[in-house]
Amino acid sequence: MQMGIPHFLAIPFPVQGQVNPIMTFCQVLANRGCKVTFLRTEFSHKRVKDKQEGSQIKFVTLPDGLGPEDGRVDVMKVLYSIKSTMPSLLPKLIEDINASDDENKITCIIVTMNMGWALEVGHRLGIKGAFFFAASAASMASCYCIPRLIEDGIIDTDGHPTKKQEFQLSADLPKMNTADLPWLSLGKSFFTDQLVPELETMMKLGEWWLCNSSYDLEPGAFSISERLLPIGPLMIENESNQSSFWEEDTTCIDWLDHQTPQSVIYVSFGSLAVMDPNQFKELALGLDLINKPFLWVVRPGNDNIAYPDEFQGAKGKIVGWAPQKKVLSHPAVSCFISHCGWNSTIEGVCSGVPFLCWPFFSDQFLDKSYVCDVWKVGLGLEKDEHGLITKEEIRKKVEQLLGDENIKARSSKLKEIAISNMEEVACSSKNLEKFIKWAK
Repeated sequence: MQMGIPHFLAIPFPVQGQVNPIMTFCQVLANRGCKVTFLRTEFSHKRVKDKQEGSQIKFVTLPDGLGPEDGRVDVMKVLYSIKSTMPSLLPKLIEDINASDDENKITCIIVTMNMGWALEVGHRLGIKGAFFFAASAASMASCYCIPRLIEDGIIDTDGHPTKKQEFQLSADLPKMNTADLPWLSLGKSFFTDQLVPELETMMKLGEWWLCNSSYDLEPGAFSISERLLPIGPLMIENESNQSSFWEEDTTCIDWLDHQTPQSVIYVSFGSLAVMDPNQFKELALGLDLINKPFLWVVRPGNDNIAYPDEFQGAKGKIVGWAPQKKVLSHPAVSCFISHCGWNSTIEGVCSGVPFLCWPFFSDQFLDKSYVCDVWKVGLGLEKDEHGLITKEEIRKKVEQLLGDENIKARSSKLKEIAISNMEEVACSSKNLEKFIKWAK
């Protein structure tokens, strides 16, 4: 192996929404001649269906500190266990990785949110650090602006809104509601105990803040700080999902092949959202009411949900997990009922599919405002007086969305814009090259 190629150690927080995009990023780095080592928790490694035999990326593991009886559903429990377990184990792992290839030692550690402690370990060992953000640049900008939000009296020092109001981080960013601040859904202590220290580590040790986005998609967000750098959208042609925690049901692609073009409603709410049983029933009956073919992802392990007795589901297919990029780019798919997590948003945009937005928590409300108000490639669903999105509302909005030729045209145009950012002459591609050169 030649001297001087960069060797990246990627350390994501072990949730699907952070693992997937950094895995894609690592594949992009490997395709450009870099050496990549990917750290998984032992629990995640056992869950991943494809262990990547013959992959360009090398995989290593560390324990997360929890026992086999812990289901890892409580994300905060996982977070605090990792922080009390892994920092003392990482130096030895790095030493072992470097000993196995003396000519290409680790030159840079890349972490996702919540794993900033690894940059502190790397710093003590003389290794450079970078942050990779699995969320939008706009939600990163809102975290970056926390000191200003406190100073302006919009939030208090615990991160809570001082009153319910709309505000703008800058003139070219969409308005945000204080009720939708990304950290509010993550528990009382998260802001002071985890987020603020994490951002301080990022400011001090994260020399690059890399975003799976582009200037064209979020120009206002990138104007907030020069350190925010777009390197996306990260999409790899013919990519096999090397990081799925659930078995992908590929029979849905064959099923889609037998559907009329632009006829299928795709429904998926990502890897973390949990739906109330009453809301689940309304969604099931809403899909019946629409009377069109649908592909619905109902994650394994959702014990509190049950299909209503009157649910027909005759025109649909229900799967536990789907190869989402392949589904969204399939000609049979007409629209995407989505929770608006950033990965799903980017995948939908790059496939030119209109959205029906159903955000649950965290940054998803901000992503929804981009889809509906900035890019205008989707519609939002409204709750009734009981806080439910009714079956009638679902039917009405799907019909409205599918009948709107302007939304379809804007979706196709946005797809072109998004994909053009990964061409060699484009800004995101040049930023990627700059990052690789710096890592050498």
